[in-house]
Amino acid sequence: MGSGRGGSSGSGGVGASGWAPATPSPGEMAGKVAEVRALVERHSARFERSIPLIASENLLSPYAKELLISDFHSRYAEGLPGERYYEGNEQVDEVENLCLDLARRLFRCSFADVRPISGTVANLAVLKALAEPGDLVGTSRLADGAHISSAAFGAFGLRGVKPVYYAWDAERMTLDVARTREILRAVRPKLCLFGLSLFLFPMPLEELKPTLEEVGARGWYDGAHVLGLIAGGEFQDPLREGCVVISASTHKTLPGPQHGILLAETDDAELVKRLQSGAFPGVTSNHHLNEMAALAVSLAEHLEFGREYARRIIENARALGQALHDRGFDVLAADLGFTRSHTLAVRVEKEGGGEAVARRLADAGVIANKNLLPGDKSPKRPGGVRLGTPEVTRVGMGPKEMERIAELFDGLLHRGRPTEEVARQAAELKSGFTTLKYCFAAGEAAYRYYDLVGRPPA
Repeated sequence: MGSGRGGSSGSGGVGASGWAPATPSPGEMAGKVAEVRALVERHSARFERSIPLIASENLLSPYAKELLISDFHSRYAEGLPGERYYEGNEQVDEVENLCLDLARRLFRCSFADVRPISGTVANLAVLKALAEPGDLVGTSRLADGAHISSAAFGAFGLRGVKPVYYAWDAERMTLDVARTREILRAVRPKLCLFGLSLFLFPMPLEELKPTLEEVGARGWYDGAHVLGLIAGGEFQDPLREGCVVISASTHKTLPGPQHGILLAETDDAELVKRLQSGAFPGVTSNHHLNEMAALAVSLAEHLEFGREYARRIIENARALGQALHDRGFDVLAADLGFTRSHTLAVRVEKEGGGEAVARRLADAGVIANKNLLPGDKSPKRPGGVRLGTPEVTRVGMGPKEMERIAELFDGLLHRGRPTEEVARQAAELKSGFTTLKYCFAAGEAAYRYYDLVGRPPA
């Protein structure tokens, strides 16, 4: 006889812990599946009629999207192509080698690694490779636009490195080069991170490169937000301007899957080995092969369409900044043309503050996010909103539509128009822009919900 603790012999299926899941009522779990599907479909429909201005979001092309549900999703491939710990990876190796070749070609570099599964994981891989616990690492403050992975409660804290904060020029929304030089010379950090989550202007890498060399610090660039602009030749060229490695996510201005990447231009075999080891086994196991395959498609499409797409993104961002400024909004860096990227920063304290304004906009069909701005003290009460143009550009909007979007802001936040009225206007504007551009499947529905089964669960 058994001990009475086995999971297979008892009427309730009790496991070794003595716990068993409650038996669902007939049809209950099928109902849960149907509920999840309905909610996701409703979400898709919402974005189809909304104006999406989240700077960190974009849309996949159908050729990339179909690979997310391919058999690659179900497989494992630890290690490098040709050196796997699992069998059955012959086609995976071929696809990954294609992906690596496309990445090196797009970014004109000698090294790429597409195994990080997100931008933050890519950042962790760099920290694992190039820093030790207790090392000093230069970065910007969160209120100056830095990403949370460089905070003590993010990847920096997890690796145990100590941040050294650069000096910031709030008027120009970039580093104060002279004062930052003084800081670097005084503390001599081992690694210096450049890159932001509120990324309006190129980093002054060339100006700081001599100082990095003087103090023996390696330059590291977080290109998550501006990766597609860099690839399109429309922002800056970090690997030629003073950084040894770029880490990034791949789904913002580069309209790929939610994944990560490492890039370097180097003949230093030890650096390559450390970066590869940082990615695996450092911070990843299997690297989500379906996303890697989708990234290969996205890189190929960006080689074909990325230069025009990047130019249009920036054109729209500057047009939206001017249109908002003309309507009395406090768009930062007005004297500098507002931005040279996909992103705008708008101080909205007089309109109610970042959190309240972002909620009011969302209720009116305009999706943005609250954001810390220089001088803000609390991330829970930021004074600004961040706006981005990757997605509205992806569906074909141009400067004329940026004027209409600014009118939505003005009507809701300055003229007191009802939320429902502004939401109707937003949906009317969006109705003409619901198909994809700048990809091989141009003209396909951008917000289609793919019903693969064709029937409800039962």
